[in-house]
Amino acid sequence: MERTEKRYLNAEGEDEMEVVGYRPCWWKLGLVGAGALCSGGLLLLFLYWMPEWSVKCLCREVSLKEATVLLLWTTDEFRTCFRIKVQLMEVPGYEPLGALFPGCGEEPPYNPTALVIEHPQSKKDLLPKTPDVEKVQVRYFVHQNVKYVWGPRGQTFRKLVALEEGIPCSVFHARYSTGLSATSKDYRKLFYGENQIDVKVPSIPRLLVKEVLNPFYIFQVFSVILWSFDDYYLYASAIVFMSVVSICTSLYTVRKQYVLLHDMVAAHNVVRVRVYRSNNVTEEIFSTDLVPGDVIVIPTNGMMMPCDAVLICGTCVVNESLLTGESVPVLKTNLPVPARCANGTVQEEEEVYSSENHKRHTLFCGTAVIQTRFYSGEAVKAVVIRTGFYTSKGQLVCSILYPKPTDFKLYRDAYRFLLCLVCVAGIGMIYSIISSALKGEEVERIIIETLDIITITVPPALPAAMTAGIVYAQHRLKRKGIYSISPQRINICGQLNLVCFDKTGTLTEDGLDMWGFLRAQDGRFLSLERDISSQCLARSRFIAGMATCHSLTTIEGKISGDPLDCKMFGATGWVLEEPTAEETALHDQIMPTVVHPPRQTTSATPSCGDADMELQELMNSYEIGIISQFPFSSALQRMSVVTRTLGERRLTAYMKGAPEMVASLCKKETVPENFSEVLEKYTHQGLRVIALAHRKLEAKLTWHRVQSVNRAVIEGNMEFLGLIMMQNKLKPRSIPILSELRRACIRLVMVTGDNMLTAVSVARECGMIPPHGKVIVTEASPPKGGQSATIHWQYAEDPNGWRKSVANDIKDIRIDVKENRLKDRPQAPETSYHFAMSGKSFAVIVEHFPDLLPKLLLCGTVYARMAPDQKTQLVEALQKVDYYVGMCGDGANDCGALKRAHAGISLSELEASVASPFTSKTPDISCVPDLIREGRAALVTSFCVFKFMALYSIIQYLSVLLLYSVLSNLGDVQYLFIDLAIIMSIAFTMSLNSSWKELVPRRPPSGLISVSMLLSVFMQILLTLTFQVTAFLLVKEQPWYGTWTPSSNVCNGSRDEPTNASISLHPGSEVDEHNISNYENTTLFFVSCCQYLAVAFVYSKGRPFRQPVYRNYLFMACILILYGFIILIMMYPIKVIDDFFQLVCVPPDWRNKMLLLTLANVSLSILVENFLCDSSFRWLRNLFAGRRDEHPAPNIYPQLDSGPPAVICTRRLWNQGRRHPKAKYKRLAQELLVDPDWPPKPKTSTQAKGLSAESGGQQGWSPGHTATRL
Repeated sequence: MERTEKRYLNAEGEDEMEVVGYRPCWWKLGLVGAGALCSGGLLLLFLYWMPEWSVKCLCREVSLKEATVLLLWTTDEFRTCFRIKVQLMEVPGYEPLGALFPGCGEEPPYNPTALVIEHPQSKKDLLPKTPDVEKVQVRYFVHQNVKYVWGPRGQTFRKLVALEEGIPCSVFHARYSTGLSATSKDYRKLFYGENQIDVKVPSIPRLLVKEVLNPFYIFQVFSVILWSFDDYYLYASAIVFMSVVSICTSLYTVRKQYVLLHDMVAAHNVVRVRVYRSNNVTEEIFSTDLVPGDVIVIPTNGMMMPCDAVLICGTCVVNESLLTGESVPVLKTNLPVPARCANGTVQEEEEVYSSENHKRHTLFCGTAVIQTRFYSGEAVKAVVIRTGFYTSKGQLVCSILYPKPTDFKLYRDAYRFLLCLVCVAGIGMIYSIISSALKGEEVERIIIETLDIITITVPPALPAAMTAGIVYAQHRLKRKGIYSISPQRINICGQLNLVCFDKTGTLTEDGLDMWGFLRAQDGRFLSLERDISSQCLARSRFIAGMATCHSLTTIEGKISGDPLDCKMFGATGWVLEEPTAEETALHDQIMPTVVHPPRQTTSATPSCGDADMELQELMNSYEIGIISQFPFSSALQRMSVVTRTLGERRLTAYMKGAPEMVASLCKKETVPENFSEVLEKYTHQGLRVIALAHRKLEAKLTWHRVQSVNRAVIEGNMEFLGLIMMQNKLKPRSIPILSELRRACIRLVMVTGDNMLTAVSVARECGMIPPHGKVIVTEASPPKGGQSATIHWQYAEDPNGWRKSVANDIKDIRIDVKENRLKDRPQAPETSYHFAMSGKSFAVIVEHFPDLLPKLLLCGTVYARMAPDQKTQLVEALQKVDYYVGMCGDGANDCGALKRAHAGISLSELEASVASPFTSKTPDISCVPDLIREGRAALVTSFCVFKFMALYSIIQYLSVLLLYSVLSNLGDVQYLFIDLAIIMSIAFTMSLNSSWKELVPRRPPSGLISVSMLLSVFMQILLTLTFQVTAFLLVKEQPWYGTWTPSSNVCNGSRDEPTNASISLHPGSEVDEHNISNYENTTLFFVSCCQYLAVAFVYSKGRPFRQPVYRNYLFMACILILYGFIILIMMYPIKVIDDFFQLVCVPPDWRNKMLLLTLANVSLSILVENFLCDSSFRWLRNLFAGRRDEHPAPNIYPQLDSGPPAVICTRRLWNQGRRHPKAKYKRLAQELLVDPDWPPKPKTSTQAKGLSAESGGQQGWSPGHTATRL
């Protein structure tokens, strides 16, 4: 059959999915039904586990238009598959935001969010009042709480959107400001449903069925049935009991998590709100009835927002801690009203609304409106743009409910290893069938014994045992104040080799201190000043700008707002006064916030009357009212205000922001000529530099007009006032922690929204860039005027002078290689270099230089002026070159990067931390090495437990196969003792080792498939096989050996002297039914039990990632107690215990030989593991790489290897010849080491190639490509 064309949902988006349609096929249904009957339902179980195969086996592929079942695949590296059922709903129209139904007689209004074809007959967006409306069927489906609706025009499903996309800003004022009619609201509710983030808590029966149908428990059921047929009732009962306890624990944990999330979300899910209806009346409704387009009234005393809404009238002070992680109040202003011409058209270019670009005008769901302000007692109104799970809070909840899967090599290798064990079991099954058949065993017995091998080889307790280490690590992290909502990521933390840090609030203190200021006058800078409170400056434009250009407000008598604004305003010593609601209601315009210097008390002279004193006070008063605000935008890098000074007729605008941006908007003659040099001077000192500017507005810009004017009209043609320098001190723990990470060969990267040179200076101060490191500032400009995109390379310091100063400092780390190994190769560079770039340059490089991006990522250390989405893009780009990336931020603007990184660590204790896998209560970066240490310990623990459980299966597998050869097996109690007393106690106590106190330069391996790992497992298997076969054959050579019967008595070395005690051992039975009690069984039981303990001891690794094994007191106690018990019953037989374990008595000389065998086995296991599997490779590496405990010196490629020091890594690269590492960034580093044109020369440029810029954007860099020449 010809396959249909591939279709995609959310094309080119982060959540892009491939979709294929299917319809049920009757003949396939019949075949599957027959197969289910023949297999006893196993086929249905298999199809339940494999949703993709279940659809393909039951349905035929059709076009999306005809489909009733859909298969969705994510287009990321995980290719996760989902099975979706298409549903139908009957509605009186196709268009969600307007009623499209037959029988109305006008063109539909402009609607940029149309998901389906527009019916030619419709009337505005209101339903007719006639009850006889023809309904149409609309096809849709819901995936992860998001509804997708069928669009006949595009012949595909599209995500249901509301007013958040493609709506011009003027439409909110012109069309949506009057509210919806009740009929229109009811119509829209059919599409958008209730405005509720409803986290459904699954019922216990549903969770139980889902848990029981897990492949692990199905395997347990199979094993229990099989053991019952084999009369192992005691062991089967124990496994059933453990499984029930495990299921109940899992159900309790899962349900508790759902309940906690449900309660957290439902706390403010339903509130009462007032909305406007189309006849300009208000009504009070529940927030669950809100739909996009409703106009809600924001109360004066505030509210908890139940939806996303755009503010169209008034201002609000909002606490957005849920989104940003900062509980700093944010001022929200109304969406500007575009000016219109006489004919009603918009004068300016039509601006399309975007919740990201217009977030200063958007009230987000879950945020708290603290207070509102407007004039003449009019209502503060907002238009609902999104509801339910489509809101910002709903999307956050969805990210928690449906986290992105983590792909870790350990888990993939674990499945492969289990597959190998299944293959080993297959070999054993064939051997068992042949051996038993040749000896005349019954068919029923052969089948049971053969299937029993599978339950022995595949350890059923493996998942629980491997999870134990993660659980213990999580508890240790919790004691250190680090909390995790994604425990599986703890293992991945052990592989981190690069950590990105936000600067402000993470590396540096939150607060800023005033350092000084430079005023500009007549196009030149005045001298540096420190005293802002000087009387001579009280009425200067500079101080006025500092006192007015902010978004501060008073809440309960206390000034609140951005910390930088608070610090700057506080330095002036001025007073901020806001009008009360009563004062505002008395006027026909909004009363402004007023700022003024502190009042000066003057002593009145006797000649002055009261009237003269009032007049003098009025003349001496100096007050400035803040009429309009344009809040700070990270995209625009500035904010501005419009003010009026008491006694002046014309308005004044003040602006502050990034110095480069402010200077570009000022008159050229007012900006000092040495502006760039002065700015560079202070940013090099690590100071936060902010520029101020002002402008007298034209007389036509009146009080009323500035309320709706576009900010571009105000922010231009300004006069430069000067620079303000703020000091942002490093946190006390930042430098020692970064030094510890650097010694561990973990790359450090700074990602900040601050100035470039300030970030570089802080990077030098905290040690991210070594004292003599070379900084290459990368400035990229987009295509312009027919010229292609260009990168300009500028060295931050004089490279020649730097090279001379470094030459004497690196003599001890020069690369020492043999001459013949480096023939025809250029000399590797001796100095380190670090790229620094802005967010603007990063965006240009991502789009136009995709082949150059990996090279810059390899040595990029400072990324400044980065927007939140650019931080996320950077993390993704680093992951694409095979870095394990950690991200540490304070929660503000870092949520996307925190979620996307392998390990995101939020320093915020607020609700924003739910977006981060890890949250630290300690407000500094000391949590980063703690998390990496515990991650490494948990990862090594997972390896230890996995190897131990694998060896446990193989040891038991070998014992059973040897016993099958004599038609015997292990007994019921023996199985129970091995699996419960030995395996379970050891598996759960060997995970208790805490992390080692230091971070070493090398990381633990990330996968099970490695030479050292496989050699370790293979050697231990060889030892166990050797000693078991030796004991098995040796016992048969003993002079007293024979077929054991209850009358046998060889305890004293004689076979012919039975005693009453031995005869009464199994009264009433001449021969054991399953031949459990015999000499081979007893011998292999003792030998194998000691082997389990020996393997557990040698695999319980200590340093350099975990504490030594002798510090794990509970584990050592289990080892010693079990060894003592086994040796006791082996050397000194006790009748009751022998009867219970179905053991037989053997002569003392054989007991001594078994003791010697077990001691030899333990000794050889320890020697092989520590001196062959571990140290042989270490000696080999040290022979070429040198000592591992050397600390890295100033290096060329800190990114080249996270193991030995960097220069030693370079030597390894030369000595390895043509051997290429697996990580992409290491292969790229090898190429760059021999590239004579890298790094770029100073003061040069690189232009993008038009062809490669377009095609390369899809391909990017791949290892093996020739390095790009500049």
